Amino acid sequence: RRFGSQVTILQRSGQLLTREDPDVAEAVAQILREDEIDVRLQAETVHIAPGPERSITLTIRGADGERTLSGSHLLVATGRTPNTDRLDLSAAGIPTDEHGYITTDERLRTPVAGIYAIGDVKGGPAFTATSFDDFRIVKTNLLEGGDATTSGRLVPYTIFIDPQLGRVGLTEKEARAQGRPIRIARLPMDQVDRALEVDESRGFIKAIVDAETRQILGCAVLGFEGGEVMAMLEIAMLGHLPYTVLKDGIFAHPTLAESLNGLFETLDA
Repeated sequence: RRFGSQVTILQRSGQLLTREDPDVAEAVAQILREDEIDVRLQAETVHIAPGPERSITLTIRGADGERTLSGSHLLVATGRTPNTDRLDLSAAGIPTDEHGYITTDERLRTPVAGIYAIGDVKGGPAFTATSFDDFRIVKTNLLEGGDATTSGRLVPYTIFIDPQLGRVGLTEKEARAQGRPIRIARLPMDQVDRALEVDESRGFIKAIVDAETRQILGCAVLGFEGGEVMAMLEIAMLGHLPYTVLKDGIFAHPTLAESLNGLFETLDA
């Protein structure tokens, strides 16, 4: 869009980023629209055909009926299919699930003794960091005599839109589905000095906190360098720090880190 192209995003479901909390997904959609990207939700593509002068024509169906869009390029995102069919797994008796992923236990062992599977081939979040941690688990257990597992590990990720969305741990929706007693800390980025200084104050920081233990269960950081702020919260989660440690910590001014003071002060306001 910033190079001058008209961009339209078609989403079949009722919100972008369906694994995120609705307030996070709606804020992302609003930011994209502010940047003049046309975001259309509940838009089902029913027909694709070549148009005049090498254009592409889409017929979509939405709440207002069918419409036709045309453009020069089409990017289709429908998920990933593992290439395990090339491995002749049946020869070794290694089973896969209905999607073609190799099944493993928490130590990444397949049902066949002595054979392990790591990375995207076993399904789950297809992130570089996850694959590397899989390697760490197998190395620890096979070469170092350890007992590492995937149980309870935090899997962070950052969506590199502008501003970024960093996420780790439980969403509010997931925590409530588990019946946890929670509190929600929320701070708009327009209350973060560093964000104001770089003229990117859109978005917010949201943290889910256990109401009894004061442990941070998860966070979503939609804002300037959101992935970096998320990583700070992840470190606190890894260290099992209660949110009060960050609320009362001294952070350099003006940095994004000091936003953690304001974020958790909202719980005690």
